Amino acid sequence: MDRVDTSLIALRRILRATDQFSRKLAQSVGLTAAQFRVLQIVAEKGQCTATAISLQMRISQATVTSLVDKLVSQEMVVRERSQTDRRQTNIVATEKGRQAIADTPDPLQQRFVRKFSALEDWEQAALIASLERVASMLDAEDIDAAPVLDTGEFQGTT
Repeated sequence: MDRVDTSLIALRRILRATDQFSRKLAQSVGLTAAQFRVLQIVAEKGQCTATAISLQMRISQATVTSLVDKLVSQEMVVRERSQTDRRQTNIVATEKGRQAIADTPDPLQQRFVRKFSALEDWEQAALIASLERVASMLDAEDIDAAPVLDTGEFQGTT
């Protein structure tokens, strides 16, 4: 097998792993990876604004609003007026949302983060450079993307 085929197989494995995890996540708690990441951020912070989520995930406020709307409709989070600034709305995880996090299989992204963090600095830098090169080879360097392993689409960033 030549290197071209080997590289394409590796890319395909990454795509399939992401897709398989997305399906497991949808089956176990009925969320997409992006919705789950928003829920995680909210639960980790206790409460946060859509702006804070937007900045952390590097996605537009419109996308955050859409993701939060879906989480609200599934009773995973609620919107509450801030006690300190009535113009601000906080997003808070419900008990159902916290339970969904507890019931979710080990997220693919967290496995990646754990293993990537264990690499030496030079290995991390080499991997980032290689991945950025692959994105460039696929003419994908200008595609808006949040740091979420998901095959779903996002609306553009601001």
